[in-house]
Amino acid sequence: MPPGATLLAVLLSAHLGSSQHYLRLKPSPSDNLPVPDLKEDPNPEYDPREQDLAERALRKKLGSGFDPHFMSVAAPAHSNVSRPETRAPGPMPGEIRKLDLSETPYGKRVRVGKKARRKFLQWLWTYTRCPVVYAWKDLGARFWPRYIKEGTCFSERSCSFPEGMSCKPAKSVSKTFLRWYCQGFLRQKYCTWIPVQYPIISECKCSC
Repeated sequence: MPPGATLLAVLLSAHLGSSQHYLRLKPSPSDNLPVPDLKEDPNPEYDPREQDLAERALRKKLGSGFDPHFMSVAAPAHSNVSRPETRAPGPMPGEIRKLDLSETPYGKRVRVGKKARRKFLQWLWTYTRCPVVYAWKDLGARFWPRYIKEGTCFSERSCSFPEGMSCKPAKSVSKTFLRWYCQGFLRQKYCTWIPVQYPIISECKCSC
C-alpha cells in the first residue's frame, strides 16, 4: 500500500472532565507509521486488575490473532533494535539489474566487464535498499499482549545516489491486539477487553 493510503491506527481519545473514556479507531496515513505513543489517562482505576489478566482466557479470546513473531506477553529478553543486513537478500530488483552502465552522460559508450558490472550493481542495490528495522515496544498494561515488535524504516543515511531521498513506509500489516476499554466513570464504569487492529510497517521504499 503506497504512502498516503488509509490505514487503521489505534488512537485513544479521552474527554477530560467528562464521564466517558473510549477507544477510537481512526484512519491514519501510512507515512505516519509507526503509531505514535498513546496519551493515556493516568488514573489506575482504568487499568485491568490481576483477575482481568488471566493469560489462558485472553489467549482464547484473541484466538488465531496471537502472533508470537510480533507480540509477547512478557518483556522480551532481547528488546534492542535489529540491525539491517549489510548484504541485500533475495533476487536483485529488475530496475537495478537492467541498468545500462555502458552509456556515459556525454553520449559515449564504454565497455564494462561482467565482474565489474555485477559488483557495482550489488553495491548500488545494497546502498539504495530500505530494510525494515524491528524493535520491541511496551504498549502498556491496557494492551494484551503488552509487547509488540514494531517496524521502522532504516534512516541512518540517504538511500539515493546522489543523496536526497530517504526510506519511507510503503506497506503495512495489521495485528490484532486486545485493548482494555472502559465506559462510565469510576464506580459506575464498565470495562472489558475488545479487539483492535494495530498497524506495523512491513515494507519501506526509497522516495522523496
